[in-house]
Amino acid sequence: MRRRMATRYGADPLHLLALIACFALAGYAASRVVAAGIWAGFLVWFVGAAIIHDLLLYPLYTLADITARRRPWRRRRPPGPVPWPPWTNYLRVPTALSGLLLLIWFPLILGLAEGNYHRSTALDTSPYLGRWLLVTGVLFAGSALAYAVRLRRDKTSSGSRIHLRPPRAPRSFPKG
Repeated sequence: MRRRMATRYGADPLHLLALIACFALAGYAASRVVAAGIWAGFLVWFVGAAIIHDLLLYPLYTLADITARRRPWRRRRPPGPVPWPPWTNYLRVPTALSGLLLLIWFPLILGLAEGNYHRSTALDTSPYLGRWLLVTGVLFAGSALAYAVRLRRDKTSSGSRIHLRPPRAPRSFPKG
């Protein structure tokens, strides 16, 4: 039955179950937005967020990622027995998480919602900037530590093995 379902549906039945659960959750959220009477504002926010992301933010962080991977300023390393492990994901993950936190909490981090926040909670927004910077620092420090552990692990595992380079074939130059 499971194999037949996978061939007809194209994926595991658990995938279908997870998809149905996601649609049910989205439907519930949409019903709560409509029941609260804020569907027009939500729709404007949702479309605006999609447009800002797709037309402005996605090209910017794609360009930053391409620039970081190509790094024209890097020195060429002589080919050695053990190459350095890729570092881009150790930079991408904390940057994405920090950016996501900034995107979600930017009115409080930048102090733009001071009046509304104070009226609602009787608190001020001053701690948010420091806390966001602290979380960002911890994310980058943790990522740097994870990269250092990976470098150390790769170095110790490669030290026990002997790496022999294959002999280079002699170059043949055309006569003429």
